[in-house]
Amino acid sequence: MKPLKTRLLIAIAAVILLFDLVTKILVVHFVKPGNPIEIVGDVVTLRLVRNPGAAFSMATGMTWLLTVVAVAVVIGVIKIGRTLRSPWWALGLGLVLGGALGNLIDRFFRAPGPFQGHVVDFVSVGWWPVFNVADSSIVCGAILLVALSLFGFEPNGERVTKSTSDAPQKADS
Repeated sequence: MKPLKTRLLIAIAAVILLFDLVTKILVVHFVKPGNPIEIVGDVVTLRLVRNPGAAFSMATGMTWLLTVVAVAVVIGVIKIGRTLRSPWWALGLGLVLGGALGNLIDRFFRAPGPFQGHVVDFVSVGWWPVFNVADSSIVCGAILLVALSLFGFEPNGERVTKSTSDAPQKADS
């Protein structure tokens, strides 16, 4: 049996969380709202935005619900993580967990108050909505988890393959 990968999941989540927190602290300190810092012309900028909603500013009036959903995601990842034996699943779940915790910290501790805090977003690329390290980590982790599932890789480290006996049988005419 393959060894558990829970420590790997926690390490990845911790690195993402730390990187997210440090970048948000720096951006809040150095970037003034309405005064973006150009990184690559006006295509890539650091632009301070406080987002009460989810991605693409959806559900802006439901910050408390987004907080509850994020808590549920964290609990679900921790539950799966206790039996995790795949390093790829550990990577994907670690990215999701670290990102969810990063945005949850904003929801709990930033203005206007607990469960209603606005998430600090700051990366602006072209026409794409402004995002942060946590957001990109969640998206990358989710894409990896979907790909692993589609290709039959399980969290327990096994690969499920479809055998020919599972294929539908042709009816005789």
